[in-house]
Amino acid sequence: QVQLVESGGGLVQAGGSLRLSCAAFGRTFSSYTMAWFRQAAGKEREFVGGSRWLGASTYYADSVKGRFTISRDNAKNIMYLQMNSLKPEDTAVYYCAATPTQYGSSWYGPYNYWGQGTQVTVSS
Repeated sequence: QVQLVESGGGLVQAGGSLRLSCAAFGRTFSSYTMAWFRQAAGKEREFVGGSRWLGASTYYADSVKGRFTISRDNAKNIMYLQMNSLKPEDTAVYYCAATPTQYGSSWYGPYNYWGQGTQVTVSS
């Protein structure tokens, strides 16, 4: 059974940093596209960033570009989201997602597997 488990969320002041982790269980995810999404209260879920081809290819939403960095430890089946210079508008539940990589597939989905999410709150 495939399972994605996020951790690392919490409360941080504006300008601070957090690192989220997504541990994948059930299969080897090195050939998978993995991504982070987030959903703020009352808003639709939005794409944050993704990684494919063993982490050689990454893509970020404009809203986080230059502040957030995705990395992967393929040996451990873990993906990270390093979030720096956090803003109150980054407050959301952050979700990890994964899907088999296919040529030409969209970063935005669809994704086959999803985690339960971890809350990130940035205070002003």
